[in-house]
Amino acid sequence: MAKKSNQNVLQLENLTKYFGGVPAVNDISFSIEEGKLAGLIGPNGAGKTTIFNLITGVYPPDSGKILFWGEDITYLKTYQAIGRNMARTFQNLRLFPHSTALENVMVALQQHHSYSFIEAITHLGGWGKKEREIKAKSMDILDRVGLADRANQKARTLPYGMQRRLEIARALALEPKFLFLDEPAAGMNPEEVNALNTLILGIHKELKFTILVIEHHMDLVMEICSHIICMNFGTKIAEGNPMEIQSHPEVLKAYLGE
Repeated sequence: MAKKSNQNVLQLENLTKYFGGVPAVNDISFSIEEGKLAGLIGPNGAGKTTIFNLITGVYPPDSGKILFWGEDITYLKTYQAIGRNMARTFQNLRLFPHSTALENVMVALQQHHSYSFIEAITHLGGWGKKEREIKAKSMDILDRVGLADRANQKARTLPYGMQRRLEIARALALEPKFLFLDEPAAGMNPEEVNALNTLILGIHKELKFTILVIEHHMDLVMEICSHIICMNFGTKIAEGNPMEIQSHPEVLKAYLGE
């Protein structure tokens, strides 16, 4: 069935998650339309990453519902959720540090190619052709994120900002339709943040992804996101466009300390 324009790709309905009796996410509801570049902001401990972990099956919610393209994915496991054409990055880097940048991306692309047992252990049959295809596509992805010239460098030796880009590249290799970015600018200097803005906007425009970004850098979110949700202490306190969020009294009080 063809998807309608302005359809909600993601919809959270009264989502709640407790840790040790404390609500990390408390009765949260919001939706993200197809093609949107949206932001999820809030102070440390607001529950933003927990939202991502609930959506991608890391934790099951205690109550509420998660719909993805209208399908109930509330209690799917992580591998099942990712199989629905979503991908994510993490607040803490999850790279293979002793593998090259190219190898990190190739590992993610492997899921789209299958080998027989004999091909895998002998490198015969269609193995060589498939490996060449995976390598070429991985180089294209590295080029898209500005890392083609670092393809053969070990991930752990890359500058921090480039490691962040590599994690985005690996998420792109999963060929998602919905991309979740968990604090992609964490630890970056202003110049790196500006370059990241350009990268995210380019991915959104060229690949037509729906993207939800968690970020502490208010400037980044306000510059690139047309729709923003703000949380504090596990609850949603505001939702709207950048102008509405910047002037919202609860946001000023909770997030900006005013």
